[in-house]
Amino acid sequence: MLAGLLLYPTAVPDDLALGSVDLDAVFGADRVDRARRYEAFFYALWALAQVALLLTLWLYARRGAVFARESSAGPIGTGMLLGMLGLGIAWLVNLPFSLAAHWWRRRWDQSELSYVDWLFEDWAVLGAQFLSISAALVIVMGLARKLGDRWWLPGAAVFVAIAALFTFVAPYLDFTTKPLRDENLLAAAEEFRGELGVADIPLRVEEVSDATEQANAYAFGLGPSRRVVFWDTILLPPFSEAEQKVVLAHELAHHSQRHLPEGLGWFALLAVPGAWILMRTTRSRGGMGAAEAIPLALLVVAVFQLATAPLANHISRRMEAEADWKALEVSRDPAALEGVMQGFSRQSLGDPDPPGWVQLMTGTHPALADRIAMARAWAAQSARGQTPGSDP
Repeated sequence: MLAGLLLYPTAVPDDLALGSVDLDAVFGADRVDRARRYEAFFYALWALAQVALLLTLWLYARRGAVFARESSAGPIGTGMLLGMLGLGIAWLVNLPFSLAAHWWRRRWDQSELSYVDWLFEDWAVLGAQFLSISAALVIVMGLARKLGDRWWLPGAAVFVAIAALFTFVAPYLDFTTKPLRDENLLAAAEEFRGELGVADIPLRVEEVSDATEQANAYAFGLGPSRRVVFWDTILLPPFSEAEQKVVLAHELAHHSQRHLPEGLGWFALLAVPGAWILMRTTRSRGGMGAAEAIPLALLVVAVFQLATAPLANHISRRMEAEADWKALEVSRDPAALEGVMQGFSRQSLGDPDPPGWVQLMTGTHPALADRIAMARAWAAQSARGQTPGSDP
C-alpha cells in the first residue's frame, strides 16, 4: 500500500478540471464518424480474441497434463516443454485475429505492409519475450521444487527481475532505427533536457512511411539503454515543427518522470499477489514444481492479466497525462499539442472519444479529446496568470 502511494503522485494538478470538447468542431464530423467505424472493428476483434484465448487455455489446462505423462525430460524439462507448447498455442490462436486486424488496416489504407512482411516483423522482440517467459518458468519451477508453497515471494522477485532485464535489453534488440538528424529538433531536445533535468538521451527514427501513414513516437529503455524513437511519419507534413517539438517534449518527459522504472514498480506490486494466486491455484496439480501444473498456470496468468488490465491501463493513462502536462510546461505551446491530437486522429483514424469499456480494458492513453481538454486547461491557467503544473 505504501509503495503504491509513493508511485501514484503526478505533476498534473489534483484540482485540474477538464472541460468538454466539441468533437465535430475539433475533429470534423466526417472524420469522427470514419474513425469510429474503423475502430469498432478492433473493439470487437479484441473481445473475440480474449474469449478465444481464455477458452483455448482452459482446454489446455484440462487436457495438457496428458503430455506430461508421455515425456521423459524430467519434471522441469517437461514443464518447460508444456510451457513452450502453451505459448505456441496461444500465439497460433491469436494469429487469425492479428491477421484480420492487418487486413482491416490495409482495407482502410492504414498499412501497405505485405502479409509476408507483416508476419515476420518484430520477430526479435517476440523471441526475447518467449525466452524471458520460458526462463521465468524454469526458475519458478526450480524454486517451487526446493521451497514448496513458499516459492511465491522469491518467485515474484524473479518475475520483476526478468521484466526489468527485458525493459533494459529491448532497445538493443531494435535494428530498425537510425539517429535523428533534424537540427531543429536536436536543438529543441537540448533545451527540453535542461528544463526537464534529464541527461543526453539518444533520439532515433524508425522509417515506416513506406508501409503506413500512421504516426507515433515512444520512449523505452532503462539507464544507458534509454531511447526516444520517432516514426518518420510524424516528422513529415501535416505535422508542423511545433507539433514535432511537443511530441519530443512528451517522450523526454517519460524519461524525466521515470515512468519506465515506475512501471516496473507497479508491475512488482501486481507480481506479488499474482504469484500468491498462482501458488494457491496450482496446488491441485501438485504446485508449480510439478509439470502437470504448467498448463493451468498459463490459464491463471492470462485471467490475472485480464482482471488487472483496468488498473494497469489507469496507471498508464495517468503517466501519459503527466507526460502531456510536462510537455506543456517546457514547450508552452498548447495549440501544438492540440494539433498533434488532431493529427493522430487524421493520420491513424484514432477514435477521439472511445467507449468507456474500451478505455477501461485497453486504453493505455487518455482519449484524444481529453488530451485536447488538458491543453486547453493548461492554456486557461496560463492566461489567468497562474503557474500551471506545480507539483502537488
